[in-house]
This record gives sequence, C-alpha cells and structure tokens, in this order.
Amino acid sequence: MKVYPDKLDGVLARGLPAVVIVAGDEPLQHRDACDAVRLAARQSGIEERQVLDVEANFAWGRLTEAASSLSLFASRKLIELRLGNSKPGQEGGKVLRAYAQQFAANDPANDNLLLINSGKLDFKEQKSAWFKALDSVGVFVPIWPVEANFLPRWLAGRAKLHGLHIDNAAAQLLGERTEGNLLAADQELQKLALLLPAGARVTSEQIAGDVEDNARFDVFTLTDACLKGEPARASRIISGLRSEGVEAPIVLWALSREMRQLLSLHQHLEQGQSLEHAFKAQKPPIFERRRPAYQQALKRLPRNRLYKLLLFSQRLDLSIKGAAPLLPLWEGLHDLALTLAGGHGLLATLPSSYRTGS
Repeated sequence: MKVYPDKLDGVLARGLPAVVIVAGDEPLQHRDACDAVRLAARQSGIEERQVLDVEANFAWGRLTEAASSLSLFASRKLIELRLGNSKPGQEGGKVLRAYAQQFAANDPANDNLLLINSGKLDFKEQKSAWFKALDSVGVFVPIWPVEANFLPRWLAGRAKLHGLHIDNAAAQLLGERTEGNLLAADQELQKLALLLPAGARVTSEQIAGDVEDNARFDVFTLTDACLKGEPARASRIISGLRSEGVEAPIVLWALSREMRQLLSLHQHLEQGQSLEHAFKAQKPPIFERRRPAYQQALKRLPRNRLYKLLLFSQRLDLSIKGAAPLLPLWEGLHDLALTLAGGHGLLATLPSSYRTGS
C-alpha cells in the first residue's frame, strides 16, 4: 500500500504494518519517515533494533537469521535493512519474497517489524516480485522532493512544528533561498525558533536579513521549471547551476532532451494518436505526475519553435566542441531555458547565423 510521508503518522497510529519501505533521495523527509517508524515501534513495545547494512557481497541469510532469532528482551524487534542505492538482486529478492510469505501465511515465528531504508526505487523495481510481495503485507513510502509550487505550504507546516507562524511572503522567499535543500530550510526555521518567542510570526524582512541563499539545483529542476512555464525560476536555476560549477554540456543535454521529447509528443499527436498513447510511447514512458507539465509545454511551444530552438542548441554544442564559431555559452543556455519556459531571452538579438547555423 502506498502511503505518502504526510499520511504516514496516521497509518502507523492505526497499527504497525509488517513491513515499511521508505524509498527516495530527499534526505529530510526520508529521515523523518524512518524516525516516525522507529518511534511507532518503541511506542508499541518494540525495544530491540537490529540494523543490517546491505553492501557488496552482503549475506542475505543474515536477514533470515535476524527474523527467526528470538529477541533477548521481547517477543518482537525492529529489523532495519539499509539498502541505500543497492538492489537486492536475485538472491536478495528471493529472501525478501520468503520474508513476506511468512506474514501472508500468519507464521507466528516472524512477528517483527521490517523497515527497509532505500534510495529511489524506479518503476522497474516497483514491478519486481520482491517489491510486490512486501508491498502486499506492508506500506511503501515514496519520498519525492517538494515541488516549488508546494514549497511555501510545506514550509508553513514545518514552521508550526517549530512553534512558529510564517506568512506567505516569508515562506515564498525562504523557499526561493532553500529550494532543493529542505535540510537547510529546516535548519533556518530551527535557528529562528531559538531567536524568536514561541508562536512568533516570521516575516519576509527577517528571512531577507537572516537567511543566506542555500538553494541547490540540478538539471532536472531546471527542465521541470521550463516545462511548467516558470521563466523567473528557470533564470534563477541557470544562475545557480553556473555558480555551483555544473558543466555547461550537462545543462545543454538536459534542455535538448526535453525539446526532443516534446517534438516526439507533437509527432504522435499529429498522427492522430491520443495524448495518453503519446506519453506511454516515450522511452521511458512519461509518468502521470509529470504529464501535466508536458501538457502545458505542448500548448506553449509549437513544433516549429521547438525545431528552431533545437537548431540553436546544436550550434551551442558545436561551439563547445570547437567545430563552430564561439558562442556566449551560458547566455545561450539561459536563453534556451527562458524561451522553453515561455519567457524572452537573448535569442532574438543574436545573429541569424547563430540561431540557424547558416
């Protein structure tokens, strides 16, 4: 059963599941979800905890032994299996399926709580036999980064946990300064909670004066902003990527990939196929949570404009490789991102030979 992080406490309050899988790459929410499971285990009387770190040549029999060995102090224990970015493989998958089958058969020999602490599990892993077996007897908590448009609301909820109230303008500014870095956002709120009286209202002036820019971006954050039509955010992310030392060819690759994806979607639609079919026909298929962003981009970016932008990206690529006259690289990337996001950059002012390759 899939349970999102904000609903996990409620599920645990109704009773401990046999298995909890916490999977994702966002560290703060991942930590909080695992802590919630550990707290629920202690509150239910589970006092013993055994941690198994899955590394190279991990002996999967250790999990079987941990599940079957009696606790010294109680009838139940918490077994924490730390997968990280490792995959169970054939041997691990077999052991995990057998573990789930014990619960499905109501085997009294295994009455423990298994917490699987994992990096992001892709679509293929979620369709695997071991995952389905565990999911059938437990809960799956997928951890996703908080999207920019939901970040102010998330920060308002987080501020309440620290005994503060934050107005919308302050939450918006804090979100801009800590986007992609929820740990930094939480640390700033903790510092403010120490400086301000309980129940104080945090203002944008306090954020502007006390909070440094701790935002962290990657190329996928950039393409997300471009698809959703957020030119100001796309511009801010490009500046952030440049200052963080991200290589320009990586940014160009990400933007070009989205342009080719959008052109492919246009082609499927022009052939009379449904948008649903077009999404599924991509390699890999476009997941449902990302489809609204692509729909926005398709309406905003006709095929001819995408072709021109792709030609310009090819000129930038040739310039990087020294096979064409040198172009203002980061300015060109900034322009590509702004145009994809629906803004207006420098592209219209560049010589036509730069834009078309003539």
